[in-house]
Amino acid sequence: MTWSAAQYSKFEDERNRPIRDLLARVPDHAVAKAVDIGCGPGNSTALLRERFPGATVTGIDSSADMITAARKRLPDLRFDIADIAAWQGSDGPFDLILANASLQWVPDHAALLPALLDKLGPGGHLAVQMPDNLEEPAHRLMREVAADGPWAAKLADAHRAREDRHNAEWYYRALRDAGASADLWRTVYFHPLVGGAGAVVEWFKGTGLRPFLDPLDEAGRAAYLARYEAAVAQAYAALPDGTVLLPFPRLFFVATR
Repeated sequence: MTWSAAQYSKFEDERNRPIRDLLARVPDHAVAKAVDIGCGPGNSTALLRERFPGATVTGIDSSADMITAARKRLPDLRFDIADIAAWQGSDGPFDLILANASLQWVPDHAALLPALLDKLGPGGHLAVQMPDNLEEPAHRLMREVAADGPWAAKLADAHRAREDRHNAEWYYRALRDAGASADLWRTVYFHPLVGGAGAVVEWFKGTGLRPFLDPLDEAGRAAYLARYEAAVAQAYAALPDGTVLLPFPRLFFVATR
């Protein structure tokens, strides 16, 4: 998929809230070496350094556009282009691995989680936040619009871009079986978005809509987005001032080796 740092950053304040909540639950022990995997444009990396100012912090992301933005934002930190699934973590072991809204794009969590835990030093932490919203109207409508239009064949596999969702019990068992203790929780954020259904579309153009837009040409994208926005307007009623309240559930865990 292609990623746009500028599009993703349009809602940075809202996207930063779960990062702050996740980092607040990481225990206050000495973190000398930390890495942000799937760092995006560097907003999560900046918050990671703020939380542990004495640590050596690095970041990786598979998107060149995201890495360019992160390097511009935090020129004194090292950022590398790398795929999480193939990342070797050669600079480890780490005291903290942060994965904010990134692992949902990486396959085979049953193999991935033990591999990430193995890159931690004794007492190290794996801090993860993932959207838990595939059954929310915004995502359901992406799939329904994709299946009902001239783009149906091109978008037949778009929904497979994200890893199948697992519940909290699955992650607890997987982390425990890998030898880690785990603190898990789920939070539903309610984001007021000014601009009605159009604002909801702009939000997801930076994330969940990417697999549905990338296979289409410019005209196809415009037609798909027009139909999607009309459906979103029916699903999310605007308040009298035009604001839409977007519910956004997220799953968190901090695993300690």
